[in-house]
Amino acid sequence: AGNRKGVLRKITEEGKILTNLFPSFSADELTKPEIFPSLLFYYGMLTIIGTRGDRVILGIPNNNVRKQYYEYLLEDFQSKDSLNLNGLKDLFDGMTFDGDWHPALDFIAHAYKDNSSVRSSIEGERNIQGFFTAYLSINAYYLTMPEVELNHGFCDMFLMPDLQRYPEVEHSYILELKYLPKDRFEAQSAEQWDAAVQQIHRYAEGEKVRQLCRGTRLHCIVMQFCGWELERMEEV
Repeated sequence: AGNRKGVLRKITEEGKILTNLFPSFSADELTKPEIFPSLLFYYGMLTIIGTRGDRVILGIPNNNVRKQYYEYLLEDFQSKDSLNLNGLKDLFDGMTFDGDWHPALDFIAHAYKDNSSVRSSIEGERNIQGFFTAYLSINAYYLTMPEVELNHGFCDMFLMPDLQRYPEVEHSYILELKYLPKDRFEAQSAEQWDAAVQQIHRYAEGEKVRQLCRGTRLHCIVMQFCGWELERMEEV
């Protein structure tokens, strides 16, 4: 009821939400989207990470909770058009241990394109990122972190190897996902691509990245979408 799904999707895709924090509310108010973040806060699913005027910025408190949000998003996508997750996990093994990243990322990109019920409601750079995040979170070898700050910027997605649990992981990834509508792609795609390459190289040069990826080979992947279709994908 209400727009609670929209609230959950926003939190999952952006990692935070700007809202009023209500100290009390009745049960029949829970369907209101402006109330729902307060409920998540009192359940421990959000924490205060900042303020703006008389409102608060609520963010996901830790990776365990972040995983629960990803699972919700994945269930939502799977309810529209189920993917073969076992096959995807096989592709993730190649990505993790062999550095064979192209099949897994290409699989997710085609799933997004083919899933008309999803793409009709989420077309756009932020929402393509949410789709990728949901499916990449299945890969237990990484902590999938969208919009993480790296070297004075925010990358679209950082697949940080979980080396404490899986020291055998050999590859790590930064992904930059770029989107343009079809009517702007021809005129702006080259400039957008060049900017993305510069951004991702800057992220990869940061000391934080080198520490978190120590002992693995870091791959910088740029993916560029025209509408819902992947037009270009390269390691740069």
